[in-house]
Amino acid sequence: MSQLDPHTQPHAAPRHLRATGIAAAVVAAVIVVYGLASRAHGTSQMRDWTQQQALPVVALVQPESATGQPTLQLPGRLQAFVSAPIYARVSGYLKSWNTDIGAHVKKGDLLGTIETPDVDQQLAQAQASLGVAQANARLAQISAKRWQAMAGTDAVAQQDIDQRTSALNAAEAQVKAAQAQVDQLQVEKGFARLVAPFDGTVTARDTDVGALINVGSGAGPELFVVSDTSKLRLYVNVPQNYVPQVPKGTRAVLRVPEHPGQTYTATVLDSAGSVNASSGTTLMQLLVDNSKGELMPGGFASVDLDLGTMHNELSVPSSALVFNGNGMRVATLGAGDRVTFKQVNVLRDDGKRAVIGSGLAPGDKVIDSPPDGIDTGDQVRVADQQTKADEPHAKG
Repeated sequence: MSQLDPHTQPHAAPRHLRATGIAAAVVAAVIVVYGLASRAHGTSQMRDWTQQQALPVVALVQPESATGQPTLQLPGRLQAFVSAPIYARVSGYLKSWNTDIGAHVKKGDLLGTIETPDVDQQLAQAQASLGVAQANARLAQISAKRWQAMAGTDAVAQQDIDQRTSALNAAEAQVKAAQAQVDQLQVEKGFARLVAPFDGTVTARDTDVGALINVGSGAGPELFVVSDTSKLRLYVNVPQNYVPQVPKGTRAVLRVPEHPGQTYTATVLDSAGSVNASSGTTLMQLLVDNSKGELMPGGFASVDLDLGTMHNELSVPSSALVFNGNGMRVATLGAGDRVTFKQVNVLRDDGKRAVIGSGLAPGDKVIDSPPDGIDTGDQVRVADQQTKADEPHAKG
């Protein structure tokens, strides 16, 4: 047997231990580096997630094409095309009335008669005064003729002739004055007959036989009201932004509560041409045919106004509109999920959807109910595109 070299055995062991130590150090270094890298990655992921969660979340809507025949529904009030309250032009007592409410009358038909004892007495006195004036005028005429016949002789002076002629002129003037007084009272007596001013329907009678009648105008009591109900006026208050879309001749459909399920047509006659400062609306007048007598003046009506055919108009939810000091705008989503506000012109808004006339393109990504405080250039998160990552998982 051979014996081991006593000088080589001690050197082999240290070399083996040194290699093992180096390997262990490398493994430890790798573990440390991996742990540090993993922790750094987790920290970065946490930071990104935190920043992502801090961004406002928005929902997107796509503009839709607004097609069809748009209408504007508004309340309206029906009125008679012509309505005339009949007042007394002479005082007295109502002797009789010939027509009651609902009666159809023609122009000139007798509505009622007023008994006028005071006017009768004044007329009799005026007629007597006229007779006296006429008698005095005849006497003055005879006297003037006699004196004028003696003109040019020495029997009378020219001054006396002039006095008789002047007396005749004065007497004739008194006759004219007395005649005018009689004519006035006769005209006043004629007002004792209350007549219809036009063809129509008696819609009110506020007097009765024996009632004391005082002369009235706008402030006095109405005795009768005659209305032409063959056609009606329909008054509608149109919001200011819709006025340009409701020109003269615009067609409308109306409904009334007393005839459910039935519709009637009307046409815009004219506009007041001004805006009521308290309501922000313009009064418009429409004409309604009522030849069948189914509609009642003074009644309420629900009116659908045609606003014309839409041409390449877009609609978005009303909640997408933003109105402030910058005007009417909508928020859209641009590149990099950043916000861009666009100025728009709103044609109609029924509370659910708004029709946009200009300022918006079909491909725009509109933000519905944009959060308060966002402005152009702000970054946001889209709710529909949000990935399901509740919380990042850090390692190490």
